[in-house]
Amino acid sequence: MNLEATRPSLAPSLILGISLLLGLTVGGFLLGSEIRDIKLADRYVTVKGLVERVVKSDTAIWTITFKEAGNDLPAVFAKTESDKSAVLDFATRQGFTSSEITVNSVDVTDRLTAQYSNGEVKGSRYIIQQSVTIVSTDVDKVERSGAHTGELVQAGIALSGNNIAFKFNGLNQLKPDMITEATRNARTSAQRFAADSGSAVGQIRSASQGSFSISAADAGAGAAPGDEEGGGYTPPNQADASLMKRIRVVATVDYYLK
Repeated sequence: MNLEATRPSLAPSLILGISLLLGLTVGGFLLGSEIRDIKLADRYVTVKGLVERVVKSDTAIWTITFKEAGNDLPAVFAKTESDKSAVLDFATRQGFTSSEITVNSVDVTDRLTAQYSNGEVKGSRYIIQQSVTIVSTDVDKVERSGAHTGELVQAGIALSGNNIAFKFNGLNQLKPDMITEATRNARTSAQRFAADSGSAVGQIRSASQGSFSISAADAGAGAAPGDEEGGGYTPPNQADASLMKRIRVVATVDYYLK
């Protein structure tokens, strides 16, 4: 047998064997990685992070509405003008400036020309309504002054509306810190769950931020529409009546478990 003739023929077989071995090794590694990723994708926990802040309103909108009625239009209008002057004097005595006070337009109703009147009216024909609006950042003064509107009634002014709406305009300044804290609270909950299940918290799989809600600070337990967590939801008109507000946000986060 010629050994020199057979030796070169072993090289291609050796190269092929090494290539197959490397291929199987790399393929096994990739397959194992994919299986690990699939298992990791199946293991996650959904948690919620809640953050609340109690803040004081920074703006008050106070609308005082008065109404007069009668059959003599000029006389009714004159009485309305007298009422307006009395309301403006009252607002000035309470310490509000002209820049904070707005006199709104007059609303006149002629009941004789109204639909279904049939050309006759029982009671007063003309009804005139007007309002004065005070917008102030001195919310405490508005709240105190609102308790003295009885003086207007004693002066013979028929109030048909006396509404104070308290607003908070600083939400955008609070949002970043509240979102950060809500996410941090969600991770704390995930870590607590992971510890109980013998796992560790991994990366975020997905996250969503709920909408910010503003309610009365002293609202009872209840859920806002679409908010299963509850937390003292108050209808907007009731929230506006409260000087102190409760701002709330819930972050929902999925964490991988490893």
